[in-house]
Amino acid sequence: MSGIRTNAAAVMLGVSPNTLRSWERRFGYPSPARTSGGHRQYDLADVEALKQAFEETQNVSSAISIARQRGAGPPSSNRLALALARFEEDKAARLLEESLAIRSLERTIAEVLLPAVAELHAEDAGSPEHSFAWRFASDWLSALRRVAAPATREEGVLISDATAPGDLAALQVQALELLLRRAGLRTLTLTAATEPARLGRALRALAPAALVLGGTRASLDAIGRLVYAVRSAREGIDVLAFAGALPDTGASTVLRLGDEPLAARDALVDRLAAQPAVAPPQAMPPAAHDAEIRVARRHTAALPF
Repeated sequence: MSGIRTNAAAVMLGVSPNTLRSWERRFGYPSPARTSGGHRQYDLADVEALKQAFEETQNVSSAISIARQRGAGPPSSNRLALALARFEEDKAARLLEESLAIRSLERTIAEVLLPAVAELHAEDAGSPEHSFAWRFASDWLSALRRVAAPATREEGVLISDATAPGDLAALQVQALELLLRRAGLRTLTLTAATEPARLGRALRALAPAALVLGGTRASLDAIGRLVYAVRSAREGIDVLAFAGALPDTGASTVLRLGDEPLAARDALVDRLAAQPAVAPPQAMPPAAHDAEIRVARRHTAALPF
């Protein structure tokens, strides 16, 4: 989690670390978070607000009062990470609401939500703080997906989710689906553990124009069988990789969408606009499922990634 330690905050304010800690005890401001090792971690925005107010007043009690009234500035990933690290769910939700007042939903996800969880993940992916932050972000994205407007476009996108709870890629996949829905596309996300032979009804219902592979937890063999099954049913379907789904070998026809949901959404929408219509799904006799999977396994090594 980004932020600054006591010594750095004291230097910014021109006081000693002991003086800064005394302000915290006396006035309750600035109020630091604690790292997993118990060290104080100050919100940079709080320190900057106090520094400006102190320069104006040269009186600590007046400066703290002014800094509190002015607030810590616009919501940022750092402020959200600090709230999540303190398990302050209401404050975290309020920060996101404030961000939505000055940013689009897409920018709030890209600039505030995902970077905040990434900060906690980088500090300690196994910590309770990260687990709480991940669950908070996942629930927030899920709630928005449920209330997304109906699709306005014919194209469908099938997302194969090869992630697990706690993975940053899982949030990236959730965010991508939400942004695709907000772009008017029809979407369906299925776990990568779904047997390719059982995709028939899903493919007929969605009639996808693109298959997005998301996350890193599927083997190349499983990916190969999935791609073969989908392309057998949907001739000409576009296959794209997101959030590290495929290694970048440098010689591939599968477009890598990176791991930024907004950029991936834009690239996918542009690609769909440039593609010819995909043929309707072909019905597959149930008896052919096992034979198809055996053929798919033989073709895995020949797939273009």
